Amino acid sequence: MPVTINESTVEQTNPANSSSSQRGGFSSALGTLFATLGSAVGLGNIWKFPSMTGENGGAAFIIVYLLSTLFVGLPVMISEIMMGRKARANVIKTMRQLSPSKSQPWWLIGVAGVLSAFLIMAFYTEVAGWVFAYIFKSISGGLLSTDPQITSQAFVDLVTNPLQSLLWQWIVLALMSLIIIRGVSKGIEATTKRLLPLLLVMLVVIAIRGLTLPGASQGLNFLFKPDFSSLTSAAILSAMGLAFFKLSLGMGTMTTYGSYFKDDQNIPTTTLRVMLSDLTVSLLAGLAIFPAVFAFGFEVTSGPSLLFITIPSVFASMPFGSIFMVMFFLLASFAATGAMLSLFEVPVAFLAENTRLNRTKATILTAFLLALIGSTAALSSSTLADFTIFGKTMFDLFDFLSSNILMPIGGLFIVIFAGWFWGEKNIRKALSNNGLLKNERLVTLFIVIVKYLTPILLIVVMLNGLGVF
Repeated sequence: MPVTINESTVEQTNPANSSSSQRGGFSSALGTLFATLGSAVGLGNIWKFPSMTGENGGAAFIIVYLLSTLFVGLPVMISEIMMGRKARANVIKTMRQLSPSKSQPWWLIGVAGVLSAFLIMAFYTEVAGWVFAYIFKSISGGLLSTDPQITSQAFVDLVTNPLQSLLWQWIVLALMSLIIIRGVSKGIEATTKRLLPLLLVMLVVIAIRGLTLPGASQGLNFLFKPDFSSLTSAAILSAMGLAFFKLSLGMGTMTTYGSYFKDDQNIPTTTLRVMLSDLTVSLLAGLAIFPAVFAFGFEVTSGPSLLFITIPSVFASMPFGSIFMVMFFLLASFAATGAMLSLFEVPVAFLAENTRLNRTKATILTAFLLALIGSTAALSSSTLADFTIFGKTMFDLFDFLSSNILMPIGGLFIVIFAGWFWGEKNIRKALSNNGLLKNERLVTLFIVIVKYLTPILLIVVMLNGLGVF
């Protein structure tokens, strides 16, 4: 789903900062923006945002989502990044280092983040594997059918085949490992700087093609003409949850990436750009999907149905649809890659800084554990389909534990810690780059929001995720 403090004189004597050169970091402001945006942009932009927008009233839902992002997502992102940069460490060490008292268990926030990132990767790599598989399926022409029943069967054949499910998950893990091993600058930053521009270009091309279809105006009106009469309380709660989850918050990714920020990076400006860029990608995805869906009379559904069943049928209905289908799944794979890299980096950074393992060995160990535990998610629709815990398959259990419990709790306690325990003085120093940025009013507004408004909204998000509402 980020700034830097120019604390040159202070951090030259800071032990945490002295190790930052050994840890590596982002090499430029643009690279920082791309890497952070790559973490925020994921399959949620390509599939979850359009499907939830379709289910919850279109433009009116988007407006609520935007407001929720400002008051829920953005404050958490700023909090994570500024604390990560200050500590120059992995998420667990960051919370230990910044805690006002060593006896206070704030480090458990970091534990929740590492565990959440690991559990998400355990099932997200399987979904990403489906996307990679669909690139080859679309190239071979195996998805060219306007009949959703045929495209549905193609998806079922993939997820119920245990060998294919494991193979594609392992391919994804191998690719991510190769990038992570290259480091923060040469691996993560370099990859996202190449993939994100390509993603944006392909989204624009597909969106333009969709807008030229007869009847596409209906989809355009749905996306940009708000009808607040269709907005329900459930839709508002969904928008609040989406604003938090889609920006990769509460899982240690932004804290870890923040630790790689340069000291002169403007955190409020960078995070705002990330938020707006993420929204732009989501809207472009909507433009790529809704006009075509409406033009050919398909229904916008949620979950895998939209991405793996409806979308192939839509593209098969238009001239040169096979070309656009390949482009769509390529851009989906790019989006998934940026998100997976940030998730992968959380446990790798922790292992590399808290054990005797170097980065390469930490990456290999993390990949091995993900392949081992993630295999239970990969086999949830085949070999382990009948194995459930609390009525959930392993795939659904990993999703529930991370999305509904660990991430909201992590986000809630991050803003509580930042606003009430780390304190106003540290926040002002961090967000003004030790007074070099003249943004006193903006920082004051942030402090009020992060102390009083965001915690309340996050409690609502968490209770809604647990089914209380």
